[in-house]
Amino acid sequence: MRTFDLLSPADALAKLYGALDVSRLPAQTEVVPAVSARNRVLARDVASPIPLPEFRRSTVDGYAVRAGSTPGVLRVVGEVRMGELTRLRVKLGDAALIHTGGNVPEGADAVVMVEQVKFLDQSGLGKIQTQTQASPGDNTIRQGEDVQQGEIVMRAGARLREPEIGGLLSIGMTEVEVYRKPRVALIASGDEVVPAEAETQPGQVRNINTPMLAALVERNGGVALDYGILPDSRFAFEEAAARAMQEADMVVFMAGSSVSERDFTPDVVDGMGKPGILVHGIAFRPGKPTLFAVADGRPVFGLPGNPVSAFVTASLFVAPTLWRMQHAVAPMPGQVKAVLSKDVRSPGDLEHWFPVNLSQTAEGQPHGSPPVWSAEPVATKSNLIFSLVRASGLVCAPIGMDRLAAGATVDVRLLD
Repeated sequence: MRTFDLLSPADALAKLYGALDVSRLPAQTEVVPAVSARNRVLARDVASPIPLPEFRRSTVDGYAVRAGSTPGVLRVVGEVRMGELTRLRVKLGDAALIHTGGNVPEGADAVVMVEQVKFLDQSGLGKIQTQTQASPGDNTIRQGEDVQQGEIVMRAGARLREPEIGGLLSIGMTEVEVYRKPRVALIASGDEVVPAEAETQPGQVRNINTPMLAALVERNGGVALDYGILPDSRFAFEEAAARAMQEADMVVFMAGSSVSERDFTPDVVDGMGKPGILVHGIAFRPGKPTLFAVADGRPVFGLPGNPVSAFVTASLFVAPTLWRMQHAVAPMPGQVKAVLSKDVRSPGDLEHWFPVNLSQTAEGQPHGSPPVWSAEPVATKSNLIFSLVRASGLVCAPIGMDRLAAGATVDVRLLD
């Protein structure tokens, strides 16, 4: 029987990345509409073809003036109309009515807010009196203050969020070149596993790992390929592995990576391509039997079949590898500090991740202080999916720590 040679999670991931040379992966790209590019990764630097703003703009409703004319009585020479470049000229003693976003007219070097103006007639277009001294640049944005023409505004490898999409459109870029999404073969197995829509018989369990990890893959920039449910047959594993090597950029086996006679994944993975298995066994709970391999440039994972283990290991190892394959750094997970509500025992020889539920409490806080987050440990076993459903996030007890005490401040990795 095989045994595990345990590595720490950090060492295991470093070993995988050392063998997975992303610079040698095919850099396949595609051009997509910017409006639908959320969560995609830029394949080329983006230089702005224009300055932004393209003209001097007012940031307030008020009057465009020469700062040297204030404070004092000014003659209103006209109104700056929105959506067009004005031909008005502002001289000493002049003012022009302007609205937020309007083009600051030639000669003006500041805008006085309407709240700081006294109207000397009812129209607001005759004479006004400014109440304060303006300084050059007040309440205006210079041409190119945000972006200079030709400036590199986004680098290759940037993940496109909502602000990046807005930025691309603001400089007139309606299409963008991005890396192609990695295709991920998801291979579930087990004679006891049936499709999620099936009516189960005694001894059977529904396949929730494939749709759950498919959602994780899609959220992290990949395309999930559902390979169905394999029987506990070496031939079925080998057939699925050969197909995945033709169709996928990453392969994820769910179940079959442990050390029993029914666990075919290690032997099959080692025959998929060079260099083969790099790590089999991680000092990690939940997920000690996790397997990492590289087969002819493709990362291959063997994850535990229990759903909690499968989800946590995929979140911590598969997700960042997907971003690496897209030549990007994985986004930082949301995290909050919280006070642990009760003691948690931990295996000192393993890095232990356990679910917690967050709530806010003012208990023990000085009067008038804001409430703090409290982290309530959720009792769990690796096959109880609702322990994650009930959780807000995960807490890590590092290797060497066998107990986290109630009242300790912990970092909670949020579950999205």
